[in-house]
Amino acid sequence: MTDINPADDLSAQHKAKMEKKKAARDKIMAGKTEARGLIIVHTGKGKGKSTAAWGLALRAMGHGKRVGIVQFVKGEWETGERTVLEERFSDLCQIRALGRGFSWESQDLEKDIAAAQGAWDAAMEMMADESIDMVICDEINIALRYGHLEPKKIVAALAKKRPDLHVVLTGRNAPDELVDAADLVTEMTLIKHPFRSGVKAQIGVEF
Repeated sequence: MTDINPADDLSAQHKAKMEKKKAARDKIMAGKTEARGLIIVHTGKGKGKSTAAWGLALRAMGHGKRVGIVQFVKGEWETGERTVLEERFSDLCQIRALGRGFSWESQDLEKDIAAAQGAWDAAMEMMADESIDMVICDEINIALRYGHLEPKKIVAALAKKRPDLHVVLTGRNAPDELVDAADLVTEMTLIKHPFRSGVKAQIGVEF
């Protein structure tokens, strides 16, 4: 009688299971044939919304695609991501930092509204530029939350974007209208954050 090696039996079971899983997966993927520009929303109270958007920018640039980024909150702040992209990849990435900081810092409603509108105008210019493949509206949801921009106006403009353009919109408290209009929505959930333990924003992590 030949002894059965338990390891061989386990490997055979795994192979059969993976073959079945691959067949099912291939069947699902065969039906996914459409390619088009997406409306992508990163929202939620957790850290990582803008970070994920900048990651998408790098991914797109890695394929030779051009990216336009408008920052709706950050303005004069020096951030690592902006510095490296502006200095080393200016041919593939256009960045407009047009924010005035958070409302509780600026304390000037009229100027905040004007800045938000100016940032949106810049985003619309990028969206109209056919050489740009992806437009990132960083922290636009903050402007929407505080009434500096009208959600319906933004959604209407997104509905008219050219079919192959990806648009990414970040910031907590994304309005329902924007969530409904989006193709992909990710909510970052806060579980732990060092700020609550007295740790300040740090270079290379927060900016």
